[in-house]
Amino acid sequence: MPEPLATTADTADARKARGAFFTPDAITRYMSDWAIRDSHDTVLEPSAGDAAFLVQAVRRLREHGLQTPRVDGVEIHSHSARVASHRVAEAGGDPHVTVSDFFLVEPEARYSVVIGNPPYIRYQDFSGESRTRSRAAALKAGVSLTALASSWAAFTIHSALFLNPGGRMGLVLPAELLSVNYAAAVRQFLFDRFRSVELVLFTEQVFPEAEADVVLLLADGFDEGPTDHATIYQAHDAEALTTLGVPLTWKPTDPAAKWTGLLVDPNAVEPLRTLRAAGHFTSLDSWGDTTLGMVTGNNHYFALSPARVKALGLTRKDLIRLSPPGSAHLRGLELSSDAMTRLGQKDKATWLFRPSGDLSPAAQAYIEAGHLAGVDEAYKCRVRKPWYRVPLLPPADLLLTCMNADTPRLTTNSARAHHLNSVHGVYLNADVGELGRELLPLASLNSVTLLNAEMVGRSYGGGILKLEPREADAWAMPSPDHIRSCADQLRCIKAKVASLLQHGKLAQAVELVDRVLLIDAGLVTQEELVQVRAAHVAMTARRTARGRSGR
Repeated sequence: MPEPLATTADTADARKARGAFFTPDAITRYMSDWAIRDSHDTVLEPSAGDAAFLVQAVRRLREHGLQTPRVDGVEIHSHSARVASHRVAEAGGDPHVTVSDFFLVEPEARYSVVIGNPPYIRYQDFSGESRTRSRAAALKAGVSLTALASSWAAFTIHSALFLNPGGRMGLVLPAELLSVNYAAAVRQFLFDRFRSVELVLFTEQVFPEAEADVVLLLADGFDEGPTDHATIYQAHDAEALTTLGVPLTWKPTDPAAKWTGLLVDPNAVEPLRTLRAAGHFTSLDSWGDTTLGMVTGNNHYFALSPARVKALGLTRKDLIRLSPPGSAHLRGLELSSDAMTRLGQKDKATWLFRPSGDLSPAAQAYIEAGHLAGVDEAYKCRVRKPWYRVPLLPPADLLLTCMNADTPRLTTNSARAHHLNSVHGVYLNADVGELGRELLPLASLNSVTLLNAEMVGRSYGGGILKLEPREADAWAMPSPDHIRSCADQLRCIKAKVASLLQHGKLAQAVELVDRVLLIDAGLVTQEELVQVRAAHVAMTARRTARGRSGR
């Protein structure tokens, strides 16, 4: 038996900083059983931690008849490496754990199995030499990762290079694999290089302390690809891995594109495919350009309520009309001048301090107060001249909510208010501008568009659905021609829909729009619509349930 191991402090904060979240036994057992198939398998755990996977690998190899199986690991944290070696030896194995940054280990294709839970460090905290080494490691496989990539992306690519031809890789990865733009190269790599790609998705969080959803990647047959499909399993939680149901076979049209479509019943996606093919639906980018809003550097200073403007004595030339920070007020069809007045009466910040020309005495006094308060030292203020003049964007035709508890909303900007970066602006093409301002926010409230929002957007903490401009570009919308063909009927329901939205009755509003755009137009059957709505409800419930479990 090995000697008792002396303890050394390794705090939760230290583990989190290096992206170490130790894996539940149910997952390590499941993945080891999947990956290790006979006594000749050679095993590497590239981020060994406390050897959760290596211990299970020893168990599995002993079940295949090896008395003291050798297993290899790499671990950057020396104390964890000692713990890992001790635990492997206790389990009856022969541990070989290298203390190193995994990206400094030159890949050798000598393992039949690579299993583990790569460190998850967001790009904001993954910088300097560590990032440089990781991107260089990925380039050895011909994969170029963007500067926004989190640590796991390069880790996945580098891990695969340790496999023999035909080898298997089982990794616990963030669900970002499915949805973020920077993972496109990883998604393409998996389909190009492996014969088989399987994924296990969870409806509940299995790493609450990481505040991130995960998927299990089970990739088989390295250098025997490409494959054209993935096999998808769904599990409630880690304990449910022993009772997985019938898998779903999913074939993406573009492996590099987002894989969120695999969460949807293919029958529910089919109506959108046929609607696009027939020209009845298109993408938002065919209507116009979606852009980020203005960045002030200090909204509290620059965004002012009418009462605050009055107290400061500012003049009209010191101000421009502003859609208040946030998006709670953009849940209807239109942001009108009357709506702006009502928001101002509720003490919302409907003015942006942005003096032009000669400064009024009140503006000069407010600028001096901002200087004394250090507002001019904020980064965005410090890099512009003068610091108090926020760079303007033209008022957008439509405002698009980017952080949503229910679904993204388009709102006609009749007030011609400027917008901050808490929402996006949509600038419509000239040939569809009038039509889009009048009817696109209304027409976008259909079940096909709502479902597609869940597919192109990404789930954030608290169950929020976030839509970046690039993702909004791909968001499915009724085409201009289809809206023109239904324009009179849409106008007839517009007031009713606006009233329903005002009272928070989104589902009833969507039913009215569905009737006009889809059912009465003969484009979708009632049975197909039921499937689309069910898929939307399921995806929304999945997102919000994970948000609740992560709190």
